[in-house]
Amino acid sequence: MTKPDTAATGKAGAATAKAGAATSKAGQGARNLVQRVAAALVLIPLALALAYAGGAAWTALVTVVAIGLYVEWLMVVGEVRARSVTVSGALALALSGGCLALGLLDFALVALGLGLVVVAVLAAGHRSWAAAGFVYAAAAELASFMVRFDQNHGWFALVLVLLVVWASDIGGYAAGRGIGGPKLAPLISPNKTWAGAIGGFVGSLAVAAGWAASGAGNIVPVMLVGAVLSVASQLGDLFESAVKRRFGVKDSSHIIPGHGGLLDRLDGYVAAIVLAAILGLVRGGLDGVGRGLMVW
Repeated sequence: MTKPDTAATGKAGAATAKAGAATSKAGQGARNLVQRVAAALVLIPLALALAYAGGAAWTALVTVVAIGLYVEWLMVVGEVRARSVTVSGALALALSGGCLALGLLDFALVALGLGLVVVAVLAAGHRSWAAAGFVYAAAAELASFMVRFDQNHGWFALVLVLLVVWASDIGGYAAGRGIGGPKLAPLISPNKTWAGAIGGFVGSLAVAAGWAASGAGNIVPVMLVGAVLSVASQLGDLFESAVKRRFGVKDSSHIIPGHGGLLDRLDGYVAAIVLAAILGLVRGGLDGVGRGLMVW
């Protein structure tokens, strides 16, 4: 009788294990994709409906989201257990949202300013990071309100931002998974590739052109705005990844199936909407942010 070839048996076992791991990973990826699509089919129509309604409905949504962003940020930086920091910041964001719904921008700014001071004073372990999280959430809340506030152009401006961010994310995901290639920023986000970044950028240009052609604005300037917002969206994604890596966190939470947390899902949106609000404010003034973004 011959002795079994232990080396060959070991290699076969390793190959089988590797194949099993690959199959498991592929199955997990498929389930993740199904969850992402299902969540998008629910969340995108909801966001568009409330964006179209504007006013108190849209402000209520962005206020709830801002509070969620703030709480998740505190979870990432390890400050969420300090209830006074969490509650005071959340209350300030809620109060600001109520003021914005009533059109009281000055009072909203005062509420946010006081909230920032209280958060900075109460935070013990990571004071600067907790304060930064409050500023991040407050900026998202204010910018989302200001872009939509313009009665004539706010809807078009807000949808442009949403479409660009979604196209950047979807195009980046498709190109990154389908093409792969060199990593964009391996020390910050190992899964992101240059192919994904370019795919997201091209997708953003396409949806910006389509939105302009539907009557939202002139194609060339709207595409240029879309290009700038796409870059901002991708940088916002990298920024959030850098913060999570700094604190050794993979996902900010698991509130959205297949997507992780609000920070994971809205990092690009926050950067894009804040930049959009700044551009619109510079060109159109406080009551014409949407016009400043769309009319060139």
